[in-house]
Amino acid sequence: MDYGIFIFATDKAVPVLELAPDVESRGFDSFWVPEHVHMPVKRETPFPGTPDGSLPDPYFRCQDPFTLLAGVAAVTSTLKIGTGICLVSQHEPIDLAKRVATLDLLSGGRFLFGIGAGWLREEMEPLGTPFEKRWQVTAERVAAMKALWTQEEAEYHGDYVSVPKTYSYPKPAQTPHPPVYIGAGSRWARQRVAEWGDGWLPNSPRPDRIERGMADIRERAAAAGRDPDTIPTSVFGGSPDDLDAYEQMGVERVIFTLPSDDASVVMPELDRLSKLVEARR
Repeated sequence: MDYGIFIFATDKAVPVLELAPDVESRGFDSFWVPEHVHMPVKRETPFPGTPDGSLPDPYFRCQDPFTLLAGVAAVTSTLKIGTGICLVSQHEPIDLAKRVATLDLLSGGRFLFGIGAGWLREEMEPLGTPFEKRWQVTAERVAAMKALWTQEEAEYHGDYVSVPKTYSYPKPAQTPHPPVYIGAGSRWARQRVAEWGDGWLPNSPRPDRIERGMADIRERAAAAGRDPDTIPTSVFGGSPDDLDAYEQMGVERVIFTLPSDDASVVMPELDRLSKLVEARR
């Protein structure tokens, strides 16, 4: 089992170009950052992660993940780099396909494409995606991007996305393309993982839920004619207390969350996690 690191990269946190080499040198396999393109001043949608629905400060201050990860690729050599997650529902797919392919090529095939559709209506709809259609739009945009990454003369036509025959370069370094990890945990999300995802990135790290979800995906993948063993699970925000359980159930990777803070807070926590992981090797 591998271990990754996630941090909300903001202007108030330790710079990722300083942090990422330390993550790599301590033996972690991957480095993940989130995305929020903007944050509306007025919102009615409550945040599901706090009792009163309020948003923690880092959500307002996210930096662009693709710019950050390009920098991380330049200052590391083996560390995988991932979006945790990219809100595909908020991007035009031809442009996003080029950004992903360029980053994968630049990094030598180290990019992990964690994706989702988003939970915040007021963030999404100004960017052109109806909230109720967000997963349908996301699925078609991912399908269009896969065509752009793998076809010489790419073309895709769906209900929400239409790409006329076109050239799109560069192609990704990974074949056929960077793995698409779907970051959601509902039964509908698990069906999407089984049908067109390359991996599952659940953000509800309780081992009992992970185990049930993995079993469900295996059943759904088999029913869809896919080999369940080709769909790995990376647990997002995993607990150090549950590592034995994750490993026993066949989790590919556990991603720990660092505090979005300065180096005086972040580095001791990174060292603590590093020692914990090293003791398991």
